[in-house]
Amino acid sequence: MTDIDRILGVLVFLIVLVRKKVPAGAVLLLGSLLLAVLYLMPAGVLFSALETALVKTPEAVKVALALTAIRGFELVLREKKILQGMMNASRNFSSGKKALIVSMPLLIGTLPSMGGAYFSAPMVEEASKGMGLAAERKGFLNYWFRHPWEYVLPLYPGIVLASAVSGTRLDTLMLFNLPYALGVAATGYIFGLRGIGGGPAARESAREGVREQKRQKKQKRPFEGFLSFLPIFSILAMVIIFGMEFQWAILAALAGLFVFYKYRPSEVWRVIRLSFSMDVLLLVAGVMIFKQVLVDSGAVANLGRSLAVEGIPLMALLSAIPFVAGLLTGHTMAFVGAAFPLLMSLPGGSGPHAISFAFACGFLGVLLSPVHICLMLSREYFKADLWGIYKRTIPAAVVIFMVAVGEYLIFRPF
Repeated sequence: MTDIDRILGVLVFLIVLVRKKVPAGAVLLLGSLLLAVLYLMPAGVLFSALETALVKTPEAVKVALALTAIRGFELVLREKKILQGMMNASRNFSSGKKALIVSMPLLIGTLPSMGGAYFSAPMVEEASKGMGLAAERKGFLNYWFRHPWEYVLPLYPGIVLASAVSGTRLDTLMLFNLPYALGVAATGYIFGLRGIGGGPAARESAREGVREQKRQKKQKRPFEGFLSFLPIFSILAMVIIFGMEFQWAILAALAGLFVFYKYRPSEVWRVIRLSFSMDVLLLVAGVMIFKQVLVDSGAVANLGRSLAVEGIPLMALLSAIPFVAGLLTGHTMAFVGAAFPLLMSLPGGSGPHAISFAFACGFLGVLLSPVHICLMLSREYFKADLWGIYKRTIPAAVVIFMVAVGEYLIFRPF
């Protein structure tokens, strides 16, 4: 059995289980076990992978802590009507409901945090009230509009690593990647926002928004709306300006809310207790274990080498190797680390046009990955059918790929 056969078998297995409504965390754990069996991993190596994923990898604890804090943060925002205040204030700055829905994923997406989609999801839910949107569409909007930044924003370590590994100037890579970021925004509109706003419920929601704006103007409190965003802006400032890691920033913001609203110890404990979710923690564990088993089994490295020695044209290799690595790992740093050193050894694989094309394809693999934690969390929050989200994500990804192919053909040397 070839590496391609093994990987395809595991992916089909994951998709079948997800379609049968098996919890995502359990699906990934079972997929990890199947992968270990197919690659004949010794028990010692498998247990070492488990230890590395859950104990020695700090990201596992960081993500679990961040997601738990996000749940508590959301709970306080809802209880104190801050979330509703943010939505009301956003109506004053947004040209319509569509802009309001995507503003929060775009804003929160500037934070380089795993699982940030869980942060913006309740805001998308709040903004789309009364519009009759399907859970799958809300899941797509929350997921897709969070991700244009990773192509161009150097706060994300993936593009910085790609620049360092390839020797391409960071500003050059950002410029080459800009059409992909714009493409994500455009395809998000085409496949997610187009057609919204035509039903009676949507018209009534829009009328209610206008009435709310009039009420706010009558109250003459211009800074009230801005103040509702302070919890979000404080997190952005701690992460972007002061370089604080996301999980500590959101914990600090949550602690600040406890102090500001004078929560009693019993109320703090209630929020902490309600913040824990075994499904979310199992999902984090499943993602981390699956990624580590992929690496330790040799699946990613073997597959990359197999593709490289088959006499495949350069353009196909530049697209296939990072795409598969991104699809398998669901993480930008992982596909860059696994694929780019191999690509750099290929003749013609080191130009900025080639590096940008490879990065575009690898990140499309990340966006389509069934183990991408933002995708899983969006599905989990909205209780959406995964295939329903994919029906919008796949054609959007195809458009981005066509943009990447066009740019590569234009700038490649002849």
